[in-house]
Amino acid sequence: MARWRPRAAAATVWYLRLIALLNLVAVLSVPFRDQIETHNEGEYFTPYLMTTGLSSAVLSVFLAIAMRRRKRAAWIFNTALAGLFAVLYLLAMTLPGGGFTKHPLNYVSTVLTCGFVLALLVGRKEFTSKGDSSNPKTAAATFVLGLGLGGVVGAALVALTNNLHGAADFWDMFRYSVGRMITIDPSQHLRSVIDAPTWVNAVINTMGAVLFLLVLYVAFRSPRNTELLTAEDEERIRGLLEKQGDRDSLGYFALRRDKAVMFSPSGKAAVTYRVVGGVSLASGDPIGDPEAWPGAIDAWLSEAREHAWAPAVMGASEEAGVIYARHGLDALELGDEAIVELDEFSLDGRAMRVVRQAYNRVKRAGYTVRIRRHEEIPECEMAELVAKADQWRDGATERGFSMALGRLGDPGDGRCVMLECHDAEGELKALLSFVPWGADGLSLDLMRRARDTENGLMEFMVIELLQRAREVNLARVSLNFAMFRSVFERGSKLGAGPVLRLWRSVLGFFSRWWQIESLYRANAKYRPIWEPRYLLFEKSSEIPRIGIASARAEGFITAPSLPALFRRRHQGPSGTAPRVAAAAQDGKG
Repeated sequence: MARWRPRAAAATVWYLRLIALLNLVAVLSVPFRDQIETHNEGEYFTPYLMTTGLSSAVLSVFLAIAMRRRKRAAWIFNTALAGLFAVLYLLAMTLPGGGFTKHPLNYVSTVLTCGFVLALLVGRKEFTSKGDSSNPKTAAATFVLGLGLGGVVGAALVALTNNLHGAADFWDMFRYSVGRMITIDPSQHLRSVIDAPTWVNAVINTMGAVLFLLVLYVAFRSPRNTELLTAEDEERIRGLLEKQGDRDSLGYFALRRDKAVMFSPSGKAAVTYRVVGGVSLASGDPIGDPEAWPGAIDAWLSEAREHAWAPAVMGASEEAGVIYARHGLDALELGDEAIVELDEFSLDGRAMRVVRQAYNRVKRAGYTVRIRRHEEIPECEMAELVAKADQWRDGATERGFSMALGRLGDPGDGRCVMLECHDAEGELKALLSFVPWGADGLSLDLMRRARDTENGLMEFMVIELLQRAREVNLARVSLNFAMFRSVFERGSKLGAGPVLRLWRSVLGFFSRWWQIESLYRANAKYRPIWEPRYLLFEKSSEIPRIGIASARAEGFITAPSLPALFRRRHQGPSGTAPRVAAAAQDGKG
């Protein structure tokens, strides 16, 4: 049975896909629709879910998706409904005098429906993904409230357009609208008092279809993850970073408190992640000993499959990508991280002429840079820096997930490094904040500046950090992440193919709105070492969904939410709010 269970589960998915396709053909093809309608009347019947309605096609698609994700709720729904149909078909075919045995199609319908039920029973143990326990209640509430709201809106439209003026009261019009939303033909009384235009009926039917889709989504949606990083989790991750923190420049960002964590059985490694839109989104490499990474990855993947979440990793290194690949994840190169090694960096030479000129120009203008660890900054000064960072932020949305800490001035981040740039009059004009990367490295977290500053100010600050590295015991720095860097680099070379040149042109076009090419150019000035970063995923069909979830996590897409008054605020791990307001980054990535 262990060999047949996956095959049976896959067969149920393909059955639902085939039924969805046939239903869609019936909607589009009048002759085929007429045939199906004929075989759904009298002594004929069709296989499970085979009708001529678009709603059946949509229902089949939703069920196929839910069954492919091995959701237990979808298995229960199909088993109960298809089992009922199978029993009715068997009774119809075995009871004498019914007349159903005369038609060959009835045998086909019975065999297909019973075969579908048999496949459900054989593959039962494959459907282990849990749904949210509140889904049935929420779906029922959504149906009732949606039906009531649609009935009111439909009644208002009918009242404005009814050709039989004054013949129907509000209750008649409400019943007419509700009946049309659930595809029930109006009664003789309603037809005698209501004569609505075709477009009004179409609007009411559309509201019914939208309500149907919404109820299906709510009924089968994956549960949300409510876990956040606790004080104990954070302490354990900091312990792993002290031992193995020099392996990954993104390791410190695992301490974001809006993430959850999954440790390996030995406790020597961990994967941090956040669930967004049904996607369990991890970032960077696992934390801790690489020998314990498989245990943490297995635990994370097991939880994702248990809840029907799509597993994905943003910004994994090549080393981690190889380990994840052994667990069934595929890789797609996202771009490259710019890393500057201090023992290889120099401002001399023609290649550094542009950076050298920008640095000297800003320095002659009287700008100075102050470098301090966060723990060296008094609380009142840190509050002023945070206020400036919030003031200079581009837009109201705080961005960052995989390459940003999402907070500034927290007492637990004392080893972070702050660069403050002042002009000739001593006024603060720009800030750079770096998180620790092992014992002698830094990784860019936050980049903010006033809009009326000199061009080349950020280059000036970075060069100041590199030249004064001894003040913070610095050997290497991770700067911005450049998406699709290889496309811009190879696409500009002699002999680049037409596909590569076209892809480079497309990215250049979108760079007008998003910093794609400009980030690559800005980092290339420092002659860095480029370390590739990858997006890891389990199924190619999930890439669009993962892309939307990643954009939401990074803050590029903001989902509608309740007003701030009704939202629960998440506090720091100690149970008290941080000492200063949080400010996220706009710079890295």
